[in-house]
Amino acid sequence: MDILRGVDVLKVDWQVVNEIAIEVDAQGLDCPMPLLLAKRALNGVQAGECVRVVATDRGTLRDFRVFAEQSGHALLAADECDGTYSYLLKKR
Repeated sequence: MDILRGVDVLKVDWQVVNEIAIEVDAQGLDCPMPLLLAKRALNGVQAGECVRVVATDRGTLRDFRVFAEQSGHALLAADECDGTYSYLLKKR
């Protein structure tokens, strides 16, 4: 089963992404905290800058996709490895 089904984004080699302005560690936090921390981080960066969020809450798969659609920020990447979800958001 594809865990990212419905998330229409590219997978990214996180080692080569060097546009990240802020990294948010939301591991161990439940909804709605990962998304709230991501919103706060996006408020602190300039348009065009990226925020990387790492979370362990499976609900973030839907939350980040819907947030990007509604806010206009770009969800550039979503990835899952061993129950850890990584997202790359670009501020509009």
